[in-house]
Amino acid sequence: MCRHASWLGAPRTLASLIHEPVHGLLRQSYAPLLQRHGTINADGFGMGWYDAARAEPVRYRRTIPAWTDANLAGLARTARSGCMLAAVRSASAGMPIEETATAPFTDGSWLLSHNGRVAREAVGELADDAESSCDSAWLAAAVFLRRRAGDPLGEALAEIVTRAGLKDPRARLNLLACDGTSIAATAWGDTLFVRLDGHPPDGVLVASEPLDDRPGWQAVPDHTLVLASPDGVRVQPL
Repeated sequence: MCRHASWLGAPRTLASLIHEPVHGLLRQSYAPLLQRHGTINADGFGMGWYDAARAEPVRYRRTIPAWTDANLAGLARTARSGCMLAAVRSASAGMPIEETATAPFTDGSWLLSHNGRVAREAVGELADDAESSCDSAWLAAAVFLRRRAGDPLGEALAEIVTRAGLKDPRARLNLLACDGTSIAATAWGDTLFVRLDGHPPDGVLVASEPLDDRPGWQAVPDHTLVLASPDGVRVQPL
């Protein structure tokens, strides 16, 4: 399993997801509180964010534990964006540990992370263009095909997750994706939380588990799609 988190709203640094919260992703890499499968997330990490000077997101991925990267703290405290996604990885048994298997995956303006596992046959030919032979890359490839077909972010996630879930009843399909102006996420077999953040709220956090102990974190029901945009947050069943 893995842990991931995303922010959409007023520009913040990536450290607001990774280092600054008492239970940010750095801590979740070695001491997750709500992780149901696996105990640590030491098989790599990655982060992606949007810069107005670029058409596509910036991405940084490593195959080492987050706490061993001497450059991460400085980079995370410098990179600032109004939309960003970060993840720490615990590789499923038999899956490769390589940068191409590490979230976030990207295609065009989309960033995507997967928390869970899925059988190859549940994704089928949609995974043929995957950049790695790991289950998360298979799902990313399938979602990105829907992007190229013109599907909105939320519809693409819903289509692939429901299809894969029907073919693999044991699959865990928590996906988290963003496109620079919105976030879409699925809760399917593991925890997911949402929090309107700021005083007054100036954005939304979506994460595998709360990044801190403040009130306001809302657990998302299983088999649910979350859609976040500047207009607000919607939660709907899958």
